Amino acid sequence: MKHIEKGVSLRRAPRDFLRDLNLENASTGLVAGILGLSVGVVHISAGTAAGLDSSFIMIWVISYLMINGLFGLFMPAYYRLPLPMANSIPGALLFAAIIPVVGLEAALGATLIAGAIALVAGLTGVMSLVMRLIPMPIVMGMVAGILLSFGLNMVDPLEHAMLPASIMILAFFVSSRFLRKVPPLIVAMLAGMAYLMTTGVDFSGVEFSMRFPEFVVPEFTLGAFLAYGLPLAIILVGMETPAGIGLVKGMGYKSAPANAITAVGGLGTMVSAFFNLHSTCIAAPMTGVCASPEAGRHDGRWVAAVIAGAIFVVCAPFYGFVVSLIEATPGYFIAIIAGLALVRVITSAMSIAFAGKKHEMGALFAFLIAASGLQILEIGASFWALVLGVLVSLIFETKDFEFVRPKTNESAV
Repeated sequence: MKHIEKGVSLRRAPRDFLRDLNLENASTGLVAGILGLSVGVVHISAGTAAGLDSSFIMIWVISYLMINGLFGLFMPAYYRLPLPMANSIPGALLFAAIIPVVGLEAALGATLIAGAIALVAGLTGVMSLVMRLIPMPIVMGMVAGILLSFGLNMVDPLEHAMLPASIMILAFFVSSRFLRKVPPLIVAMLAGMAYLMTTGVDFSGVEFSMRFPEFVVPEFTLGAFLAYGLPLAIILVGMETPAGIGLVKGMGYKSAPANAITAVGGLGTMVSAFFNLHSTCIAAPMTGVCASPEAGRHDGRWVAAVIAGAIFVVCAPFYGFVVSLIEATPGYFIAIIAGLALVRVITSAMSIAFAGKKHEMGALFAFLIAASGLQILEIGASFWALVLGVLVSLIFETKDFEFVRPKTNESAV
């Protein structure tokens, strides 16, 4: 346990939460929570495409919210940092695809092993070493590439839903300029909701339902581990943690508990394996929202992550109702809100990646690869963005790395 970074305190967390709570971090936490809830639709789409039973898909998403919401309450509260927890989207796509091939219990057994690998990586301090070896411009190039789709999805509605998109985007920037005491995200959400109510959105299909996670016993097969468990472990250690750490540091936090994030994600993934869920890890897009300047004071942004976790836990049993509510809302609404919440994060990531004179080529390749969404060996673009970005920089920008710089003579005058 000596490699696990020490946090602040859980005992004082409730009191400090009330002390630091304000309209800015509350509204940002709400946006992050809504963003996380909407991700469940990805699970539903992937599961449906793979031919999985609709009842299982719903349990899968409910477990995603309940388990990751609980871990998402603990992490930001203990470290007083914006560290929301969710699950790996590339991992979700792999999980849905492998179940028809090896069976659910075998897929969950591979999940359990992948979680154990991530737990060991965190406990042994591997992640601290990994993060020291990867230059920050390359990490932030990867982060900017990941988040680029959120920015594109924000402006895309200007083509097919120009009026509501213009209203929401203008409301955000006008309120940022003239209403300094009101969080611009709240103004944008209210403007969008007012438009929806005026145009008469149909909520007649919204249905109430309630379910809870269900226990299942995993099974272990070598084939399932090689086809799914090993790629998942690489994704959790080599992709999800670096993306989250990059976002936290990019928003001005001097340190982030890389080992703890990896270890807790591994532990959460092991727990998840017994409840039809494929992973637990830091949620990069939600981290970007919670750590953004929209969340207010630097030392109070952790509150936004706690609120997002609470939203997960509260909404989990009623996710069938939440899904029908999301489906009744035009897709552009959540896309614009998420994009607006990440605007400053994207600019900060691109500034760190490209404003300096070091690792520019590596950062560019990391950005392009992450933005492309390519997959190699069933492993997502974020991982390959880091690997190939570092490789390109090693070849073309060798002198930018600390370990190849000549040591200066300290006695020289």
